[in-house]
Amino acid sequence: MAILSFIAVLIVSITLGFSIVWALAAGYLIFFIHAIRSGLTPVSVLRISLEGIYETRNILSAFVLIGMLTATWRAAGTIPSVIIYALPGIRPEWFLGAVFLINCLISFLTGTSFGSAATVGVISMTMAESIGISPVLAGGAVLSGVFFGDRCSPVSTSALLVADLTKTDVNGNIPMMMRSSALPFAISIIIYSTLSFLSDESAPLDTGLAVLFRNSFRIGIIPIIPAFLMLFLSFLRIGTKKTMAISVIAALIICIFYEEMGIEEIPSLLLFGYKAESAELGSILDGGGILSMLNVALIVAISSSFSGIFRETGILEPLKARLGSGAMHRPAIVIVSVLTSMVSCNQTLATMLTYQLCSDLEKDRMKMMLALENTVIVIAPLIPWSIAGSVPLSVTGAPMASLAAACYLYLLPLCWMAEGKSRKRAASG
Repeated sequence: MAILSFIAVLIVSITLGFSIVWALAAGYLIFFIHAIRSGLTPVSVLRISLEGIYETRNILSAFVLIGMLTATWRAAGTIPSVIIYALPGIRPEWFLGAVFLINCLISFLTGTSFGSAATVGVISMTMAESIGISPVLAGGAVLSGVFFGDRCSPVSTSALLVADLTKTDVNGNIPMMMRSSALPFAISIIIYSTLSFLSDESAPLDTGLAVLFRNSFRIGIIPIIPAFLMLFLSFLRIGTKKTMAISVIAALIICIFYEEMGIEEIPSLLLFGYKAESAELGSILDGGGILSMLNVALIVAISSSFSGIFRETGILEPLKARLGSGAMHRPAIVIVSVLTSMVSCNQTLATMLTYQLCSDLEKDRMKMMLALENTVIVIAPLIPWSIAGSVPLSVTGAPMASLAAACYLYLLPLCWMAEGKSRKRAASG
């Protein structure tokens, strides 16, 4: 009854257009009452709720750095510079492949699907419209690209969450994630490039965006330094928070001494994000800042409080007992990922629930990490009412039908299951 009540609240919230935060808060109240009825005291429920939040402390603290990172990269011209240097290589005949690749690059650098969609995703959709590319296909390429980095960037909050849950190191996880995504990544490039090549459109790309960026920033190699530091320090396996902090500091130095931003503007930039002087530039590049992560932080905090209650009350045990044997663990994890994503409406809670339900199916921590990264992390965006996919589509102006064209998000779990089946056959043979 508690779970059904929570689902009802989610449905009502989505129907009325309320924030998912209010639905999760109501859900917490429902599960709080359920825990009391199960024999727990109010104090113990609050304790386990706080313990659940405490387990995600690394992610919550990382939100502050990520907010500052996305703001300073905008103000320093880092994101505009990366985009401008990528523009000359983009042609209509393989436009969708280029859109997928550049969104992969930006999302890997920033570690955020929402931030990437709000910047290069918006630009990609604008370019697609200017040359007559289908918005459904362009939106699918954008969604695939932004979740490539959301899954495997060293500064991705979802990667940090999975690392926390499985007690693994995020920098050590990335090489495994990269290897497992190589085939679906390659197939996605082929699919998107082929779809572009088959298109009859051949209009030139709109260069107005490049002009706008060049008139607003001092484009060059120097603004790319914060992005380079992010990649280089991650390669050296420097801690994620230290890497982000160093990149933020580098970007701030560039803001002050290269872009000639006043020091008095820095606190506002870090807290409220980048605000362009012109409305035209602002519609493309405004965003970032610590406060931009507040809503996401609330979702993570409330969702993580569910985790302890579910564990202590055993509310998920009946479902967990029906998952079957470990021999079928890959299809089972995929199915559970779909169900948890449908119920939770967000990537964070879906990941936590999938881990709780499937942790007994895979005892190896690294394999469990990869299972989560190859299933629930990319399945959550495919649920139409989940904020994981609906927010990027809404920000970019892409139609909801673009979910069907996000081929990378389908290919990753499918290839992972096929690889598991192949290994099983080889072992039995």
